Amino acid sequence: MPHLHTELHQGVLRLTIDRPKANAFNLALILELQTAFRQALRDSQTRVVILTGTGKVFGAGQDIEEMRGGGESMSYRQHLLETYNPLILQIRQLEKPVIAAVNGVCAGASLGIALACDLRLASEDARFVVGFNGIGLIPDSGVGLLLPALIGLGRASEFTLSNAPIPAEQALAWGLVNHVYPAETLQSAATLLAERFTGSALGAFGLSKRLFNKTMLPNLAEALEYESQLQEAASHLPEHKEGVSAFLEKRPPVFFQA
Repeated sequence: MPHLHTELHQGVLRLTIDRPKANAFNLALILELQTAFRQALRDSQTRVVILTGTGKVFGAGQDIEEMRGGGESMSYRQHLLETYNPLILQIRQLEKPVIAAVNGVCAGASLGIALACDLRLASEDARFVVGFNGIGLIPDSGVGLLLPALIGLGRASEFTLSNAPIPAEQALAWGLVNHVYPAETLQSAATLLAERFTGSALGAFGLSKRLFNKTMLPNLAEALEYESQLQEAASHLPEHKEGVSAFLEKRPPVFFQA
């Protein structure tokens, strides 16, 4: 059963993540997204892409159960090299507007995917959570570069350490999102904006996006590679084992005992 619904209407390709309960990303979903963005690149009828989620969650990040099921033999670095790293680059290299319509909680790797989009619209119920530190990992999926670039190094450091959610209105004030809408109007607002963009000079926008990548994110590929190396190291720390155990047991992690 596919976890990604695709709909093309009047130049707007809507990609809707649908993997109950929390739209956590597994390998199948990531590969579906990679395929969808490859098709968007080739399809001349696709002018704008909207990426959103079902229900009240945009995405809960990587499915921990899937990673845990891989056992110690699963290389976190190799996983990133095959999944999130190429997906983030696909989004940034697609010379068409990509709009994230963040309909609810957006955490972990899902945050990186949203940050890679050109614009972010959020419902009033949206919450942005870095998430990785809570299970003893480092930010990956481009979060390590894109989050400080958008909200500043100090804020990014605080919310990485605290794991506290960033509410939609705060995200708007800090420039993390472009617009905030009531939950019931988010999707229609995203569609209206996308339809407006379909009539824009998208060839020029594509070159502009290439320019923005060069001037603002020239080391994105290098940063993604470095994230994968550090994540591999973090995955072998006792903190990660404790973080995953705590998550699965639904209790706070204990990283330090006085």
